[in-house]
Amino acid sequence: MSYGRPINPETTIVRHDGAILHRELEVDLCVIGAGISGTTTALEAARLGKMVAIVDGMPALGGQAVHSIIGTFCGLYRNGTHGHRFTFGIADEMLAYLEANDACFYRHGPMTTVVHYNEIALSRWVETSLDAAGVIPVTGAILREVEREGRRIKAVKLVTRYGDVTIRAESFADCSGDAALAYLAGLQCREPDEKVYGTQQVVVEGLNLDAHQPERDELSERIAQKAEKYGLIRHGGIAFYFPDKDVAVLNMTHLETPLDPIEASRMGQIGKEQVDRGIRLLRDEYPDFFGNMRVRSYGFPGIRQTRWIKGAHHLVVDEVVGQKKFHDAIARTAWPIELHNAPEGFVWETFDENHTHYVPFGSMISPEADNLVAVGRCIDGDPAALSSVRVMGPCMAQGMAAAQALDLAGSGSVHQIDIAALQSRLSDNLTRTDGVAP
Repeated sequence: MSYGRPINPETTIVRHDGAILHRELEVDLCVIGAGISGTTTALEAARLGKMVAIVDGMPALGGQAVHSIIGTFCGLYRNGTHGHRFTFGIADEMLAYLEANDACFYRHGPMTTVVHYNEIALSRWVETSLDAAGVIPVTGAILREVEREGRRIKAVKLVTRYGDVTIRAESFADCSGDAALAYLAGLQCREPDEKVYGTQQVVVEGLNLDAHQPERDELSERIAQKAEKYGLIRHGGIAFYFPDKDVAVLNMTHLETPLDPIEASRMGQIGKEQVDRGIRLLRDEYPDFFGNMRVRSYGFPGIRQTRWIKGAHHLVVDEVVGQKKFHDAIARTAWPIELHNAPEGFVWETFDENHTHYVPFGSMISPEADNLVAVGRCIDGDPAALSSVRVMGPCMAQGMAAAQALDLAGSGSVHQIDIAALQSRLSDNLTRTDGVAP
């Protein structure tokens, strides 16, 4: 069958001449990191009429929410079995998409409501939403150098397999997860004095829905009892089940997440090996339910806290526990203190039903830069405080705040914007009390 093209099309002989392959791009806002923080920042800015580029080291968009298969949106809802939602705007669109595609469910636990999701559907929402908004993606791109003049970042220089890329912009958002942009710009950053462990997540399928399904507490206790026998570093774990589906997300591991490139690569191998040990444990202990399960997908190692900016405000755990309402608050949540600072387990300090704590804008901006805002794991706080505001719900609220703040700043400084005007734009995420999950 012929489709109108030659059977033997011509080819062109090429030879690299030694010149550096290079592209230049100029935009209003450059977002480093395409996870849920970066995606929300980019979408909000694009809807303000900005030309936006979003950069990520992975070959596809979505960050940890997709590629580390986090599987759960935490911190979106007030405490209590049916508490109202804290974050609106972009989150509304995301949840509507997932609901329409039978790709999420709301688990009303005794502490709060969390949203479990299908990572494949979430990846398509990220990609199609950014594309529809006109956001320019630059994937598979590693940040190599940052050009800075005084208090302003001027450009980022990236390396890709197809050549170098330079992006010049009026404003920048560091949504990288480890303050890569701020750090390479020479701004002061923080690193924890003790290790904070990440997690190797995995999606499994083939569960027997007719058998006894171990609940969270039972499963965690059994894993803790048998962890040493199976060589598991973490002595505990949970499974996120999907109702009426033979699929679950397993969270049973603890991994070091070093900033060294060689050691970080090695951790990826250790993480999968730990998952395999955990699966053997579950098959042995619950053969009726887990006996025929198989891995559908290993996520990339999940990172909790590695490095973040030294901000204009250092959020501390007493401010979280004390529910301090900052004059420059831009987001709220009630997520517990969840500090994974020990290989065997973690600190888990929950709050009561009426608890709300806030994220100050000052924790998102560096005293040394006028056109940079950090979002998500990059914002400033002590390790315990940061553990309660780096989950995906408040990260989405921070992304909206970053886009709005940079819009208000324009060619000026984020340190001189009208905070009342910013909070007016973000009022739903600070005061709205409807949006109870189904």
